[in-house]
Amino acid sequence: MRLGFEESQASYNSGSQNARALTEAWASTSLFCPACGNDKLTKFENNRPVADFYCARCNEEYELKSQKQKFGKKVTDGAYGTLTERLSAANNPNFAFLQYDLGQLRVTNLFIVPKHFFVPEIIERRKPLASTAKRAGWIGCNILLEKIPEAGKIYIVRNDKIEERTSILKKWSKTAFLKNENQLARGWLLEVMKCVDQINQKTFSINDVYSFEGRLHDLYPYNQNIRPKIRQQLQRLRDHGYITFLGRGNYELVTD
Repeated sequence: MRLGFEESQASYNSGSQNARALTEAWASTSLFCPACGNDKLTKFENNRPVADFYCARCNEEYELKSQKQKFGKKVTDGAYGTLTERLSAANNPNFAFLQYDLGQLRVTNLFIVPKHFFVPEIIERRKPLASTAKRAGWIGCNILLEKIPEAGKIYIVRNDKIEERTSILKKWSKTAFLKNENQLARGWLLEVMKCVDQINQKTFSINDVYSFEGRLHDLYPYNQNIRPKIRQQLQRLRDHGYITFLGRGNYELVTD
């Protein structure tokens, strides 16, 4: 994989249009499928809603989001209704977040968020545009990256360095079990995964996770059995190889 852009792809007067042309051309020639390892992604026809590329081998779809600044806690996206409808479809896309340097004409950071990490809680509905706006009443949205567990941000390029392909594929497969969960079950698993992230230790105890009981109750106010639910999610994460049970209420996060 190369990180540099082909300068000949930049033919617009607008910097943003040039950036889009450069990043899409780079993805078409350099980005492989992190789900199956296929060397090439195929570009969809223009103006397809919430999808830019697909893998001809495994049929995974990808939406490319590019910007020159480092991605922060949230990312501005398009129409709220279009995105939420697309994410609930059977072929909802994975998202690729690419940071570029136009001065050096290269990719500096790129991570993929697999589609099974997209639940309604990470899509923020923005206020409708004012009646005086050209598109009065239009409702946009934000993607809340801060609400995605670290396991859901799979880096392909980090700080100008290309990650090993075998490690990328392993990280993808590590959470692939989430695809088979319904939305509610996935939501619970993701919330407990975020609790484990915030503990910020490779080994932790069930009491460490219980310390998030109040926050989880705020998220699921109708559930009166938060601690049993936490234990259930830890057991499921253990069964899928995401964590290891060490005994006596202690666990270890499985890392590469």
